[in-house]
Amino acid sequence: MNLPDLAVFLIYIAVVVWFGTRFAKRSRNTDGFTKAGGRLPGWAVGLSLFGTYLSSNTFFGNPGKAFSSNWSFYVFTLTIPLGAWAASKWFVPFYRKTGHISAYEHLEKRFGPWARTYTVICYLLTQISRMGTIMLGVAIGIYAVTGWDVKMVILTTGILVTAYTIIGGIEAVIWTDVVQSILLSIGALLVLGLLWLGEPGGSELLQQAVESEKLSLGDLAADFTKPSLWVIILYGIFINLANFGIDQNYIQRYHAARNESEARRAIWIGALAYIPVSALFFLIGTLLWGFYEAHPAELAQLAEMKNLTGRPAGDNALPHFMAHHLPVGVGGLLVAALFAAAMSTIDTSLNSSATITLNDLCKRRNRTLDDAGRMRILRRATLFWGALGTGVALILTFDSSNLLDLWWKLSGIFAGGMLGLFLLGILVCRANGTAASLAVIIGVLLIFWMSFAEAKWMPPSMKSPLDSLMTVTVGTLAIFLIGWIASYFLQSRSPLPNKK
Repeated sequence: MNLPDLAVFLIYIAVVVWFGTRFAKRSRNTDGFTKAGGRLPGWAVGLSLFGTYLSSNTFFGNPGKAFSSNWSFYVFTLTIPLGAWAASKWFVPFYRKTGHISAYEHLEKRFGPWARTYTVICYLLTQISRMGTIMLGVAIGIYAVTGWDVKMVILTTGILVTAYTIIGGIEAVIWTDVVQSILLSIGALLVLGLLWLGEPGGSELLQQAVESEKLSLGDLAADFTKPSLWVIILYGIFINLANFGIDQNYIQRYHAARNESEARRAIWIGALAYIPVSALFFLIGTLLWGFYEAHPAELAQLAEMKNLTGRPAGDNALPHFMAHHLPVGVGGLLVAALFAAAMSTIDTSLNSSATITLNDLCKRRNRTLDDAGRMRILRRATLFWGALGTGVALILTFDSSNLLDLWWKLSGIFAGGMLGLFLLGILVCRANGTAASLAVIIGVLLIFWMSFAEAKWMPPSMKSPLDSLMTVTVGTLAIFLIGWIASYFLQSRSPLPNKK
């Protein structure tokens, strides 16, 4: 990395950390740390939601998928408006009226303490895996451009993001997300421009991609044993319902907005902004495929990079292009954009995990905590989850899966059980704790059976025939339907929690 690029990168990091610490005064109490006092405009919260979707998983995962196959995984993005519509119509009013800062507090009132504990564990496991895959992605990209050690980049990322999240709270998270999401979008446009204006040129690359069916949205056959179009649609619907309905990252932003109308506006800003930007990253991956097909010597270098990074060629394409084909100064900006992608998601996970630790674990055992005691817990929990997420990223350096594949599999495992229980509690008034617990037990067994279908110890006759992306769909439907049916046999009606 030459001196101008390094200067741009380091200046950016210093500015972001300084900017995040500027909100320290506003996050000295619990209300400020967890929901910014409910004073933020909808456009800022919306861009923060947009930044939450953007991450190194998008920065490398989307181009990697387009490079290696086609645009089939872009269909996931097209299901986001459905989740946004459900959130605008039902989820935002529900959470704003209950006033629960925790997404899982109402489940205890609905089904008992076990339900709240179960969903909290699932959520925290989801965030740990999320932070791990994102830190890994940013480290691989920076390594490809700079040659810096992957593990050292992971450690540095974890320390910096944890530091300004501890100091600035949710308001620092949201405002830095605004800056970082804009920078990431600019960086993606710069890469696209360089590919389009380079040799052999964007129009020729695009024509080659069309002829090779690289823009295809996937197999239309109703085949659920592979990631067909219908499998990805189902996955997208259920994951996005889980994101907007039970993800603490989103719930806190509903409360951070000035009012219910601003919260609804934020949802649509975040959802609609991501659709074209996600397409932009898929287009970059498609053009990169054509570029490297036209340059066989550099295509061979991607194969060599796989031995160094442990990642597929598709994941290495964008980092390699950044390392060898960017003008002086632009490389530093792109690395800063990549770093922004990671930071804008990790800080969100840290703040929400700390909030869950306080509200769902510590306050339940000690209800006499004063605000100073609660703030100590929030800051220590942020430090703890930051260290744990960093540790998971270091462990994941030994995995060779595509980043997007890896994250989707992990999120599908944990999200299925959470969403099924949430929908059961909201939609089935008759369901009680016994019916819900029976449904969760059976649903979790199904989820683990599908999750370990490819394990060596699993007998071939017992392996799930379904694609792993179907895990969230099967888990959610199993818990909801079994709970619904069991509620009729148990002949017990459990009222919904008081929303006043």
